[in-house]
Amino acid sequence: MRPTAVIAEDEPLLAQALRAELALAWPELDVVQTVGDGAAAVRSALAHRPQVLFFDIRMPGLGGLEAAAELADAWPQEAPFPALVFVTAYDQYALQAFEAQAVDYVLKPVQGARLRKTVEKLRNVLAQRQPQGDAALEATLGQLRNLLQASGPAPAAQPLLKVIQAGVGTSIRMVPVEQVVYFEAADKYVRVLTDDGEFLVRTPLKELLPRLDAQLFWQVHRGTVVRSTAIESVQRDEAGKLHLALRGRRDRLPVSRLYAHLFKAM
Repeated sequence: MRPTAVIAEDEPLLAQALRAELALAWPELDVVQTVGDGAAAVRSALAHRPQVLFFDIRMPGLGGLEAAAELADAWPQEAPFPALVFVTAYDQYALQAFEAQAVDYVLKPVQGARLRKTVEKLRNVLAQRQPQGDAALEATLGQLRNLLQASGPAPAAQPLLKVIQAGVGTSIRMVPVEQVVYFEAADKYVRVLTDDGEFLVRTPLKELLPRLDAQLFWQVHRGTVVRSTAIESVQRDEAGKLHLALRGRRDRLPVSRLYAHLFKAM
């Protein structure tokens, strides 16, 4: 069978250039689809189940890393996860991808000689690939966790948040952090849920996260951070997905496969 690939690149000329260089470096590769944003990349990969993904780091909506993480959460357990190659114009991201043991990275503009080295790596990976198992999938998830952590904002020399300042009409509500049950990203806002209320803040979740106590607040999904002491139990549904039951609330929070490693019996 011919190996297949999906390209996710939001700049049409660069996508065209990558596809043309791949045709020269790897003639038998079948690029089944080229898409321009992260959400479309996830849909395309789930539909086609390619052996290789070329994901641009920066795309509208979901970036390449976030799209890969979302795809890993939805990927069928029995199928080998695609080999990941990240496409980037930023050297620091390329270095992070390499150090986190992604298959490889491609810098823009695409250079034929460099791409041929990537193709050689991909051929070797596909030739040695075994049927997907729990260990293989967990290794992939670990790589993605490392990448997402490395690509986030550098930890700032700021104290941990003690109070969330949430605008309510013409006033500001001071919400002690220890009263927050969970944070949830919602469009341009972040929902701040407490035992007796809900507030909206404009600060993105990725900026709040470094200022929260990591021992107390756990990220359990791309857009959800929950206070660990508010978790009553972890339940697995018939599809094998984890959901959190919270103390004193009816909410059931889904746990991404990327963060399922947090919940293991002692």
